[in-house]
Amino acid sequence: MQNLLLADLVVDLPPAVRLQRLLSSLRAHFRCGAVALLQLEEDHLRPVAVDGLTQDALGRRFAVQHHPRLAAILARRGVTCFHHDSTLPDPYDGLINGMAGEPLPVHDCMGTSLHIEGRPWGVLTLDALEVGTFDAEAQSDLRDYIVVLEAALRTTRLEAEIRALRVARGAEPTDSAAPDSNEILGQSESIGRLLHEIEVVADSELPILLLGETGVGKELFAHRVHRLSRRRDKPLVHVNCAALPESLAESELFGHAKGAFSGAVTDRPGRFEAANGGTLFLDEVGELPLLVQAKLLRTLQNGEIQRLGDDRPRRVDVRIVAATNRSLRDLVRAGDFRADLYHRLSVYPIPIPPLRDRGNDVLLLAGRYLELNRARLGLRSLRLSPEAEEMLRRYRWPGNVRELEHVISRAAIKAVSHGASRNEIVTLSAKLLDLSDGDMEVAGPDEDIDMPEPAGPTLALRDAVDACQRQAIRRALAAHQGNWAVAARALEVDPSNLHKLARRLGLKG
Repeated sequence: MQNLLLADLVVDLPPAVRLQRLLSSLRAHFRCGAVALLQLEEDHLRPVAVDGLTQDALGRRFAVQHHPRLAAILARRGVTCFHHDSTLPDPYDGLINGMAGEPLPVHDCMGTSLHIEGRPWGVLTLDALEVGTFDAEAQSDLRDYIVVLEAALRTTRLEAEIRALRVARGAEPTDSAAPDSNEILGQSESIGRLLHEIEVVADSELPILLLGETGVGKELFAHRVHRLSRRRDKPLVHVNCAALPESLAESELFGHAKGAFSGAVTDRPGRFEAANGGTLFLDEVGELPLLVQAKLLRTLQNGEIQRLGDDRPRRVDVRIVAATNRSLRDLVRAGDFRADLYHRLSVYPIPIPPLRDRGNDVLLLAGRYLELNRARLGLRSLRLSPEAEEMLRRYRWPGNVRELEHVISRAAIKAVSHGASRNEIVTLSAKLLDLSDGDMEVAGPDEDIDMPEPAGPTLALRDAVDACQRQAIRRALAAHQGNWAVAARALEVDPSNLHKLARRLGLKG
């Protein structure tokens, strides 16, 4: 078995794949229900790789203080084993599915803390549904494998540091294992491409315009841009432009002098000065009044601000990250947004995909909110039924990630109010999610095809392909506010080819 683990370690594989293979080998050797590798981040443990648990497990974050078994494993070196009649709750109760999808409690559990360079890294846990799985021989085996596991983790961390150095092009690397209070969860291809793009552009000084529907998490991505930039040690100042009264917008952004208006009893710096040297995040930038837009444009052009009621200009060094859920192009055409300011802000536009286009990411995010609500409501375990998981995949999420959070929280509260015991495994059914049938995908989890009516008993292949392409283009344009260039990038096609295809499909004149 050790030879097999070592083979998994030295094979030239991506770190995530290597760790997954290690866990699969461990699960097969110990003949157990599930194996999980969790990394310590401040006061919680984050699953890095799991084998045998539900899909949402990777999205959960286990607060050490709320999980006494994990705390006990973390607190000591060597193997910790829990007898089947232990009264300590198991964090994975209900997360190992039976043949029919019913929740199954864990009966045998053992684990070990893992250390790198003398410091705690996290834990490895093994869980079984049969009593007596982890006998003395199994515990002895696990002790022998600790050194191999820690070697795998050292290799993975070294690779991450090398990658960070390459990305930073010689700059001091950030600690990829540092806890992230604004973590972006997702393993879909679209999110992977987006995070890589942000990693590259963050180190530049280019203004960035984040585009996306309400609830996709634009603020999280703005935080990530700042954290990966050379300005990360300076302030990130958030301004919600939609919440600024028109009469106070100029003062809020640029500050005011004493006596500039009634109530201005002292000099007051604005948000630009607060962000000097750092990043200013202009959320819902399309809501700025035209008068303030003109002054903002001057600041972007010459790096100077002027407080309201003060004739003296002040130099500022600020990087702008803006965000909007509206089409700024349409606002420009309507005369509600300055064209010159639009071009200044959109030097590098970044479209953020809606949740419905992120595949199984919805289950990772659901796992995060399930664990938060489990702890908040004091439940032993909180999980989704297989039907509820399928409903989450099929729902179109008009409110995106924010809506998902509210749906899970509401369903958990309903389950308790309907009489679910806090000491049992609580399963959220599809009915408790209370999602509208009108927003369900009808063609599968990844596409919603507007099929033409067949002329005969069967639909011609060419017509079916055209229908798929037509719907994909419409969805891309809707997601990116009608921007053909950005839609082409999202669809991974050449813009000129996209225009030709759209004309052939009757989407353009």
